[in-house]
This record gives sequence, C-alpha cells and structure tokens, in this order.
Amino acid sequence: MKKEYLIGRTEECKRLNRCLKEDSAQLVIVYGRRRVGKTYLINEFFDYSFAFKLTGSFNQSRAVQLENFTLEIKRKTKKECKIPSNWTQAFEVLREYLERLPKSKKQVVFLDELPWFDTHKSGFMHAFELFWNDWASTQRNLVFIVCGSAASWMVDKISNNKGGLFRRQTCRLYLEPFTLSETEKFLNSKGIRWSRYEIAECYMIMGGIPYYLNLLDAELPLTQNIDNLFFKKKGELWDEFDHLYNTLFSNGENYIKVVEILSKKKSGYTRNEIAKGVKMPANGKFTKILNNLVSSGFVRVTSFYGNKKKEAVYQLADYYTNFYFSFVRDKYGKDQHYWSKAIDNPARRAWSGLVFEQVCMDHTDQIKAKLGISGILTEEYAWSSKGNEELGVPGAQVDMVIDRRDRVINLCEMKYSARSYVIDKLYDEELRNKIESFIENTGTNKSIQLVMVTTYGVKDNKYSGIIGNQVIIDDLFK
Repeated sequence: MKKEYLIGRTEECKRLNRCLKEDSAQLVIVYGRRRVGKTYLINEFFDYSFAFKLTGSFNQSRAVQLENFTLEIKRKTKKECKIPSNWTQAFEVLREYLERLPKSKKQVVFLDELPWFDTHKSGFMHAFELFWNDWASTQRNLVFIVCGSAASWMVDKISNNKGGLFRRQTCRLYLEPFTLSETEKFLNSKGIRWSRYEIAECYMIMGGIPYYLNLLDAELPLTQNIDNLFFKKKGELWDEFDHLYNTLFSNGENYIKVVEILSKKKSGYTRNEIAKGVKMPANGKFTKILNNLVSSGFVRVTSFYGNKKKEAVYQLADYYTNFYFSFVRDKYGKDQHYWSKAIDNPARRAWSGLVFEQVCMDHTDQIKAKLGISGILTEEYAWSSKGNEELGVPGAQVDMVIDRRDRVINLCEMKYSARSYVIDKLYDEELRNKIESFIENTGTNKSIQLVMVTTYGVKDNKYSGIIGNQVIIDDLFK
C-alpha cells in the first residue's frame, strides 16, 4: 500500500491494515465532512488499485447511475455489457465479475459517495443489502468499502441500519479534520513555511480541511491567499458555501437557516431557541436536522458543568461556515483585497479572539498534555452564571472547564494576541470574579486552577500571579 503522500491518518491506516489481514469478508464504512479527504485516504492507501470502483453522481437518476456502473464493468472485463434495469441486476453482474477473480488475493471494492446512489425509489439499499447478505459476506477475500460525505445518511442507512445490514459492518472510520500539527505538516509538504501564528489564523478560516488547504499558493502570503480564494470575484471558494450544504443535505436551505442562527452567538443556543429563531416547529424533523449537522461535524453540542437541569446548547463548529457568515457573505466582490486591508479592523480582532477559543476546544488533548494530565480521566464542560444586578454581582462565563478525577478543576481562559498577553487590573478583577462565582454557584470543594491559553504567553507583571498554568500556541501544535 502506498502511504507516503498521506499526512496524518495513522490510526485509520492501522485499522485498514487490520481489515486486510482478517480471514473474513470486511464491510468498511468511511464517512466525515465533505472535503476532509475520505476518497484520497482510500485511494492512496490502496494505491488506486481496486477490483472495482464506482462513484455516485450527485442528483442524477437511477438510469444514469446504472449506466455509469455498466461503463465501469466494461472497463474491468473488456467486454460488452447490457445496462441493468435495476440495482438488483447490477449487483448480480458485480457478483459474477468478482467470482471470476482469484480467491487467493484480497479483492477490494470501493463505492464512493454511496448516498448519491440512493435516489428516490431507486431500490439501491434493498439491492445492496441482498447482495451483501446473500453472497458478499461469505467471501473471505473481499474488502468492501463504502464512503460518503453525507455523514447522517451513512450513519442512519449503514452504521445504524436496523434492516438487512444490522451490525454487518466490520469497520467504521470517521475522518476528522486535520489538527494544527497535521495542518502544519500538510502546508510544509506544499512548500509553505508560515509562522505558527499565521497557521493558526489560516486554521481559524479553513479549519483542518485538506481540500481548502490544498488551494493555498506557496508563493503568496496568507492574507493574499485569503483574498484570492474568498474575496476575489470568481475565487475558488466563492461559491463553496451553497454547494457544500446543498450537496450534503436534502432541503439544504433549512440547514443553512440553522447554521446562520448559530453563527450569531458564539456560546450557542438551545434546541428551542434555534427552532424559534428559524421559525420551525421543534418536532422530529427539526431534531433530525440538528442531529445531522452534529454527525456531519458542522455543529457541536455543549453541556454545562454542575447543572444537569440546564439544557445543552448547540454551537457552530465549522470554521469555514463561521468565516463565511462573519465576512464573506456580505463582503464578497466588494473589495478583492478586503482581508489584506482589514488587519486592524475591530471586527476581525473580535472574530479572531472568539474563533481561537474554538481552536483551543478542538485541541483539548494538547492542552491536557501540556498540563501533564493526559493520563487522568477528565470531562470538559462550559459554564456560566447570570449574576445579580440588584446586588451588583456581575455574571461570569468560562468557555472550557476541565473537571479532573484527581479532584482538580481547570478553568481555561483563551486569548489570541499578536504579542505576550498583558493582564491589567480590570481583567484581573474579572478573572477573580469568575473563580469566586464558579465556586459559589457550583458548590464545588475541588481545587481550582486557572489556566491561560494564549499565543505567546502571559507577560509577567503584578497581576500575572493569578495564573496557575499556561499553554501557548506551540503547545497546541504538539
């Protein structure tokens, strides 16, 4: 297997290797956000060598999909083949072809963008279930890989299938976006040598999505790259947003309404608040939209520390979507050098501070490693209190609470700054209020430690002593 072009994906490759070594048929499910590199992983791991490979076509009829299937069979067999009239016949043709291949060799079949085959009244899933249960599952040398960007479909129809495929999958791979460290390695492989501060800013715009990162030009600085991709007329990512949501979800406009609402408040909204905001009934269909966004990686669900009665909130988790609503939607085409000129824009500074907090939450493992608590069982929460205006007690909020089994709680503060962060008198008072409010409102008797996560550390002064531990941007790259 050829893996020299793969960045990261170490665990996924190990798992695929295990499938190849098994002495039984393997049904492998690969899913994750669109553009995250699922197809690339499978192609590279298997060196583009498949007994049969077919990719679904978006928004095409069963007739078109079956014609594509037939063309691929012709290429493999070098023989003429009549176009099947349905998927049951198509899988019978595939079975006859695979039966003629050597039994002593692993035969890998790859169906990419599987959800796109399952068009209305296509009969695809029934035919696939019959094919797998009746024949494919008995073939010890068969590795059958199904892949799709519509993560909700992959989970509902394959992973959590209650019919013929119930508990039939032997391997399930969910591809996460790159971490900061993997993003740095990917950029270096393209000849891009930026500072970690710049890489972090790039990450806050694109996330760790390989397809987006691959569009960057090594000969241009970050700001010019962003201008060319997002703000230049007909830039390569100018129409990505609508394409992204409408190819992933049926009734994509409803999904867009939800993420638009979530983009307006970093701390997120409850289920009922979202339903009210998008003017949709909070019924089963609405719940499915939220669940689909969560399973696809666009939204995260956050629970609150010490308040089991408080309803969980939904937060926008996709960096590209956040950037689109923050800047691209209303600025596109107006100034093709917008990002280069906005370096001192207050809106940009506010955005970077908020999104850096999300970067930190997505790198909790790296923060725990720096704190030396990787081996300690922990749970992560958000926390807030409203305060009391009549008594003059201000509200408080902590974006990430790390509750540790060793009876220590880390309250994490995140600050994105171009230089060492300075704690002044006002912020010192705010930090002390957070600690006191947290202890008073939660009633915890655990030890409290304040952690600052910053780009270049906290400047030593008379107020910095309140900090129990520090994490800097370099630590997030480990």
